[in-house]
Amino acid sequence: MKSESLQPVKRVLVYRLGSLGDTVVAIPGFKLIARAFPEAERRLLTSFPPNAKAPASSAILEHTGLIHGFLRYSLRTRNILELIRVWWQILLWRPEVLVYMAARSGLPDARRNALFFRLCGIRRLVGVPLTEDMQNSRALVASPTLNIIQGAIYEHESERLTRNIKELGDAKLDDADSWDLKLTTAEHGRAETVLEPIGNRPFIAISFGTKNQANEWGNENWMALLMRLAKRYPEHALVICGAKVEVDASELAVEVWRSASAAPALNLCGVLSPRESAAVFRQAVVFIGHDSGPMHLAAAVQTPCVGIYGSRNLPGIWFPYGERHRVLYHRVECEDCRLNTCVVEKKKCILSITVDEVFEQTVTLIARSLTHLSDYGGNLAPSRD
Repeated sequence: MKSESLQPVKRVLVYRLGSLGDTVVAIPGFKLIARAFPEAERRLLTSFPPNAKAPASSAILEHTGLIHGFLRYSLRTRNILELIRVWWQILLWRPEVLVYMAARSGLPDARRNALFFRLCGIRRLVGVPLTEDMQNSRALVASPTLNIIQGAIYEHESERLTRNIKELGDAKLDDADSWDLKLTTAEHGRAETVLEPIGNRPFIAISFGTKNQANEWGNENWMALLMRLAKRYPEHALVICGAKVEVDASELAVEVWRSASAAPALNLCGVLSPRESAAVFRQAVVFIGHDSGPMHLAAAVQTPCVGIYGSRNLPGIWFPYGERHRVLYHRVECEDCRLNTCVVEKKKCILSITVDEVFEQTVTLIARSLTHLSDYGGNLAPSRD
C-alpha cells in the first residue's frame, strides 16, 4: 500500500480574495497550481464583490479550467455564524492542500488564517506569508520603460504571489501563455459582433471606471485627452468598456470624440462580460486606463497599456505586467497610503499627472503598435471581416 505522502492529491483549496484585477494578476499562480496538481479538484475560497463595479472572480476564471468551484464569504466578516459555515464547508470537502495567494495583510492575519485552515483539517499549507519578506514586495531597480520620476519600483503582485508558492514550480511570468485567459470562440465572436460598427479601423480602447475614488484622474482630464487623441488620430475609432454604472459618464466621452473626429466611438459599458471585454481589448492598438481590473485584462491579452496611476500603492506592485506598457506615477511623500478615498491631500498624486504626459505616452505606444501592424502584414489581431 502506498504511503499517504505518495498518494495523488485529490482536492486543493486556493485562497485568493478580491475581484477583477486581483484575479487577473493571479492567473499565472492559478496556472502553476493546475500544473502542480493536474488531477486534483481545485476550488477557490474568495470574497463577494464589494460593489457593482467589481465583478466576481468567477467572471474571469470560468472556461479556463483552472478552478472547478467556489466557496465565498463576506470580506472582513466577523460574523461567527458565517465563519462557522465556511469552516464546515471546508471540513466536509476535506482538501489535502491549501495554496495561499491572498494580498498582504500583516503577519498576525497570516498566522490567524493559517490556524483557521489547520482547524479545517488541511495538512499541507503552501505560500502562507509568515515572514515580512513573503508579505511585502521586494524593491527592484527602476525599469526604463516605466515613466517613474525617481527611485526604485517594487516587485509586481504576480511576482510576490508566485515567489511565495515557488515550491510548486516556475510560474513563467514572462511567457504570454501564463496569462492566457482561454477566451472561447463565442467570446471572440461576441467581440467581433460589437466591433462591427467600426469596420476594420484601428481603435483606441479606454476604461475610466475604478472602484476607488483615489484612483480617479477626473472627467476634465479625460475629456481633454480624448479631444487631443481624436484630432491626432482621425482614422482611429474609440471603444469604451466598463461596468453598467459607467454608461452615462462614457456617453460624454463618446460625444467629445465625435465632436472632434468623423471616426466612430462605441460605448460598450454594461454590454460585455469581463472576458468579452478582454476579447475586445485584444484587438485594440492601445489601452488607456486607471489602476483597475480592465487595465489588467488588457495587459493579460498582451495589448500595450498606458496606465494613469495614483500613489496609493508603492510603484510597480499593481502596474500592468510586462515591458510593453507605459505608466504615469508621481511620487509623493504620502505614497503607499492605501486609501480608497483621498480627502486630506486632495488626490495630489494622480491629479498632478498632466494631459500632456498621458498624450505623449499614448502617442509613443500607438507608433510602436502601428510599426508592429506593418511588420506583421496589417493584422494586430484576427480580422473583423
